[in-house]
Amino acid sequence: MPATSAHKSHFRTIQTIHLDYAPITVTQYESTRTGMRVVVTDQAGPKVNGYFALATEIHDDSGAPHTLEHLVFMGSKSYRYKGLLDKLATRAYSTTNAWTATEQTAYTLDTAGWEGFAQILPVYLEHVIVPTLTDAACYTEVHHIDGTGQDAGVVYSEMQGVQNTQEDLMQLAAKRLMYPAGNGFRYETGGMMEQLRVLTADRIRQFHKEMYQPKNLCLVLTGEVNHPQLLHILDQFEDTILEDVPSFDAPFHRPWTESKRAPALAKTVVETVKFPEEDESMGEVLVAFFGPEYNDHKECAALGILLIYLCGSSISVLENTLVEREQLCSMIYYNTEPRPNLAIEFQMSAVETGKLKQVEHRLIELLGEVAANDLDMAYMHDCIRRWRRQIKMKCEGGSYFFANPVIEDHLFGSRDGRDLKQLATLDELDALEKWSESDWRGFFKKYLVDAHHISVLGEPSKELSERITADEKERVQKQKERLGEEGLEKLGEKLKKAQAENDKPIPDSVLEEFPVPSAKSVHFISTTTARAGLARKAGKPGDNEIQRLIDEDDHDSPLYIHYEHIPSNFVRIKLDMCTAAIPLRLKPLISLYMMNLFTTPVYKDGKRMEFEEVVLELERETVAYGVDSESANYEMLSIALEVEPESYERIIGWLRILLFDAIHDAERLYSSLTKLLADIPDEKRSGDSMVYQVTSMIQYKPESSVRARSTLAKAVYLRRIRKLLKADPKAAIAQLDELCRALSRPENFRIFVSADIQKLSKPVSAWKMLISGLETGKPLEPLDNRKALLSQVGRSPGHAAYIIPMAAIDSSYAFLTGNGPEGYDHADLPAYMVARAYMDAVEGPLWVAVRGTGLAYGTGFSMAVETGKLLFRISRSPDTFKAFTAAKEQVEGYASGKYEMDKFALEGAVSEIVLGMADEQPTFASAAEHSFGNQAIRGISKEWNHQMLGKVQAVTPQQVQEAMRKYMVPIFRPESSNLVVTCAQIMKDTLEAGFKEYKPEVRTLESFEDDYGAPEVEGDDDDGEEEEDGDDDDDEDEPMDTPESEEED
Repeated sequence: MPATSAHKSHFRTIQTIHLDYAPITVTQYESTRTGMRVVVTDQAGPKVNGYFALATEIHDDSGAPHTLEHLVFMGSKSYRYKGLLDKLATRAYSTTNAWTATEQTAYTLDTAGWEGFAQILPVYLEHVIVPTLTDAACYTEVHHIDGTGQDAGVVYSEMQGVQNTQEDLMQLAAKRLMYPAGNGFRYETGGMMEQLRVLTADRIRQFHKEMYQPKNLCLVLTGEVNHPQLLHILDQFEDTILEDVPSFDAPFHRPWTESKRAPALAKTVVETVKFPEEDESMGEVLVAFFGPEYNDHKECAALGILLIYLCGSSISVLENTLVEREQLCSMIYYNTEPRPNLAIEFQMSAVETGKLKQVEHRLIELLGEVAANDLDMAYMHDCIRRWRRQIKMKCEGGSYFFANPVIEDHLFGSRDGRDLKQLATLDELDALEKWSESDWRGFFKKYLVDAHHISVLGEPSKELSERITADEKERVQKQKERLGEEGLEKLGEKLKKAQAENDKPIPDSVLEEFPVPSAKSVHFISTTTARAGLARKAGKPGDNEIQRLIDEDDHDSPLYIHYEHIPSNFVRIKLDMCTAAIPLRLKPLISLYMMNLFTTPVYKDGKRMEFEEVVLELERETVAYGVDSESANYEMLSIALEVEPESYERIIGWLRILLFDAIHDAERLYSSLTKLLADIPDEKRSGDSMVYQVTSMIQYKPESSVRARSTLAKAVYLRRIRKLLKADPKAAIAQLDELCRALSRPENFRIFVSADIQKLSKPVSAWKMLISGLETGKPLEPLDNRKALLSQVGRSPGHAAYIIPMAAIDSSYAFLTGNGPEGYDHADLPAYMVARAYMDAVEGPLWVAVRGTGLAYGTGFSMAVETGKLLFRISRSPDTFKAFTAAKEQVEGYASGKYEMDKFALEGAVSEIVLGMADEQPTFASAAEHSFGNQAIRGISKEWNHQMLGKVQAVTPQQVQEAMRKYMVPIFRPESSNLVVTCAQIMKDTLEAGFKEYKPEVRTLESFEDDYGAPEVEGDDDDGEEEEDGDDDDDEDEPMDTPESEEED
């Protein structure tokens, strides 16, 4: 629907903002008919992202804002069909989602290309502004009691999974202490379970009428947007809703800005909140203050810098004192919440339960000490300069960097655009660089020293865990008795009737109105590849100017170096290392190596440099740095550094120092081990994390670095290493030295550089300093073989099934693994990809059968192509067996032909694959990294995605059906799949009976721990505990290579 030159839009331009620190333009519009706001950020790339944000204020815990986040997708005035919006989105290279925060509800539309976005936009907006909100939809989506007497519903299941967690209980307590009754920031907008059970459809409709008005809506778009066409689409949309919404000049109470402000805290309050947990050793501390007003931009910027100064890294005073030196917690971090007056939070993790009050007091005392003494103004200015660099780099990144401030402006900013205009410059940072020490001290004292605060001490309680389990069991039993057999039967029929009403079929004629856009409308990002040194053995990537520049500077480098040329003001470096050469007995030490890499003393220019100075220098040279798994092969380690071009050679020098001149200091290592071990209880409180952890332990051999870094592998091992470090430091340090020698070898390095290569004077020869004086004649180390690291259980699924009850959760999670296509060139892979996209689609078969009936918050397949393993997850379920049964029935039904495949859904599945490819590389930097991963690590073509797209477009329905029979059906059968379930203790017996065909073994988390042969060391550990606890996980969702383990909101 192209805009015509004769069309005069009803949207006026409020302002156009040209950023003076990035080549980006932001344009703000407003409708003269409805007051709807639109803000467009023009950015090049394949993705167009939309955020449709409403300020939502409520003064109770009913959860009405959260329910609308779900109910909006159930149909609209002109499209009265559940799931139509999402079915259309899947056909248009799009995906929808939403979130509910305390202050806002936002709906998202992520699309590959403008054409698909433009097609879906008016349909989506109608669902937001004029949804159907039927009784049947409220019944299934929000809360109902099923025929067995169990509470269910999509929203209810979601909140059941989080309401009694440590984080949610502490956050709710903080809200209650910060804000008085009648203030919207006081309440749980997600909904408390007890209130969701009595929430009515009429209350939800009333809340929608109050809040979901066009004048309270802001559309935030980022990407390559056609502005005239956008305004034309919005004008046509408004034509259809003018009779359904209040007039432009109708009275409207603007949420938050026109509501009564929260008063300043009258006194300091410290409150203890218990949370359910069997392990009572470690708790949490949360401390909160009120900050500056939202529209005081200089003070808000100053707060951001001050918090970085105080708590931004291991050398910042709070972390350095409380974590590194006094070891009172494993981590301290800060957060600010957008409010008319910002809320400032400090949270300390893994605090010994007996020291919670002492540690809270120490934090407040330390803030006073810092303010009373001289501030380190040189470091303050370092913080400002680094933040400036990070802002500029984020401008090259994803859409949310711009969406977030625009949404906050809509919530709390001036309607005339003056606050949003602050995006144009970084003037606040310029002004802050001129602040004196007195200015900073006065600001510091105003908000964090002289002001009152609230503190919440999170205390683990086994007794509370047992009581919650008993109370819930009693409540459900009484509910069943109250309803009786006849009542339960009626409720079962009521649910079936509501589901039938919701699931009315969508006529083909409606879907046909929305053709699938051409894939050519998606503008994928192109990068230029070049190779140097050992990377040349993969062949020259063609005749291009960048390769010629590299050739001129490459004098037979013995290193493997892969380059991707992109337009950027920054250089992104990765140094990847294989882990196969690390001896098995040392594998769990990888976690300590990663923790210690950037926070250890070093020898520089022949002199010892303490770790604080190392960190300071790294922060001055970089935008960001870190060490993690290589995303294209999780067995490998990847050191990542982001710098400006002028720091390129200096950061290579620092890599040399960190890899070869580190000093393994006993005191520093002890501190790192203490931090790692202190996080154990918190990690074990996550049912979602632990289902992955246990799966990792059974699926992989001990030689796997992924397994060795998991929580359950490190638990006993690192505690013994810490005791050894105390008893015999030389012996412990010798082990880490041996690990470092196994990693830090030139033949074990694969280097990736992404930059505007023309800005680097020595792109290749600068790397000589990394290996100067080292032996370089050995052949390149083979890549870690992930398939070879599968255990017998992993190689031959069908021999393992476990149920792990957990005191800290109220829900259940399941993870099933089976066999799938192996290798990127497998003939069945295209058909499997379409089958998976078909089954996993929003409003697809599994969504409707499981999430749509309230059986789980999410399900999904994923695939580890390198190992040939298929994965299926069930998340936040009131009964994973029921969710499993419903999913199994759908998969078997489609595989057998019982259910006919929908041609529109098949088209949508291909669309989803296109969107997935765009999601992998939405920016130049991510496209460059993806190219490196494909070519250097996965061993496939740079153009593999585009080649695969042609193959999936040629897949037939028969091939999809065969892929389902061959790969998906077996994952629901005990003889061909492995099963791991984590669940609330109250669910154990029910799930054990449900999964009886799997013959599951009920076990504790601790029973899966592995000490890797580390000998016991005599003597007490400092905390007085023996080997009962696990450890934190570097990336809990990583072990099974599940990039699609996300959950829909």
